[in-house]
Amino acid sequence: MRPISIPPYISQLFNTNPAATTTSSLVKERYQQLSKGEPIVSIVMPAYNEEANILQTLLSLSNNDTQWPVEIIVVNNNSKDKTEEMVLNTGIPCIRETQQGITNARNAGLSVAKGMYILNADADTIYPKDWIEEMVKPLANNNQICSVYGRFSFIPIGSTGRLTYFFYEYFADLMRWINKLFRDEAMNAYGFNSGFRREQGLSVEGFNHPPGTNEDGWLALKLREKGYGKLFYVTNIKALVWTTDRRIQIDGGLLKGTIKRLKRMIGL
Repeated sequence: MRPISIPPYISQLFNTNPAATTTSSLVKERYQQLSKGEPIVSIVMPAYNEEANILQTLLSLSNNDTQWPVEIIVVNNNSKDKTEEMVLNTGIPCIRETQQGITNARNAGLSVAKGMYILNADADTIYPKDWIEEMVKPLANNNQICSVYGRFSFIPIGSTGRLTYFFYEYFADLMRWINKLFRDEAMNAYGFNSGFRREQGLSVEGFNHPPGTNEDGWLALKLREKGYGKLFYVTNIKALVWTTDRRIQIDGGLLKGTIKRLKRMIGL
């Protein structure tokens, strides 16, 4: 069962004031606990002009409960605002990638990551406390799984209400089921909520992909075709992430965005 409303914990994190000095201090304190020891998990997060969102996201990640030592790597992809300054104030590494584009940014983060497992995150997303643990678990427990991807719900920032998104998310679940059965499950892998083994990712040239495809799904496809195993869908409600609907708003709203995605599915 998907949540109709945004859980209080997620809402509190999302509404945290990124400009408050206490926010940076809290992220720094919690990240120091999360990153103790040689990293087993590397979380790679591209960022472009995310000063309004990124501290809330980093707070949610650093607040995770996990058995694994974790490093977070933010990739500043030519931000013109205070994104890099805000990240560095938390003690979290922030590297620069001057070649514009999400593929370049994710590859840059992958190239410096030290963990055995890579988790992909985005700077406008709030992650629950068990996200790291639940996403890494399938990879750690089964060598026949090469990539994991999870579920997500929307935080409205436009005119579309949360109740509307509640029903839309079930429609999106149906589309993912259709992808898995009739198209390719790799289409269900999204860059803000997926993971893989670092060495395997490097062996298939990371996120490089042909024109007209997406970097995240194509990486999952390459890993599977290389013979590293199958994809795994993490459905545990404790790993459900919350992302803003700004991409839908960029597409012109929910209706136009849905039509655009349906056309893409049938090849128009």
